[in-house]
Amino acid sequence: MKGIKTTAEIANATAIDLGPLAELKDYVLELGPGVKIPGKVFGGSAVKAGGADFSYQVFAPGTEGGFYHVHKDHEELYFFLSGKGEYQVDGVNIPVKEGSVVRVAPAGKRAVRNTGDLPLVMLCVQYKAAEPGSVNPSDGSILNEPVKW
Repeated sequence: MKGIKTTAEIANATAIDLGPLAELKDYVLELGPGVKIPGKVFGGSAVKAGGADFSYQVFAPGTEGGFYHVHKDHEELYFFLSGKGEYQVDGVNIPVKEGSVVRVAPAGKRAVRNTGDLPLVMLCVQYKAAEPGSVNPSDGSILNEPVKW
């Protein structure tokens, strides 16, 4: 089984290396006795994220997640990085491919499958649901100092 490597840890940042996307298939997420999900890895705790979590997952051609799931409080954003497939939410099949993004509210019953000939790779970002527009893109501040490399 593949593992996450910490590459930097300083006061205000932590960096990790999950390896090439082509090697995601080597990860196995163990959810409990007899429940193993091949090709999935969570990274939020590895980077010490406090308000969100993320995972990468790969599906070989012709495979699917195998179960529906919902959340109590967490909304999810799914970013599709390669391949093509379908993301099902509440019985509606949404075609997805490289460049697709799907947002799912906590109560949305969801599942995914690969309908293509190549691996379907997705990045999922999970965070506490809030009212649309409650996150302000202008929260950042540009500092008046030159960048030094």
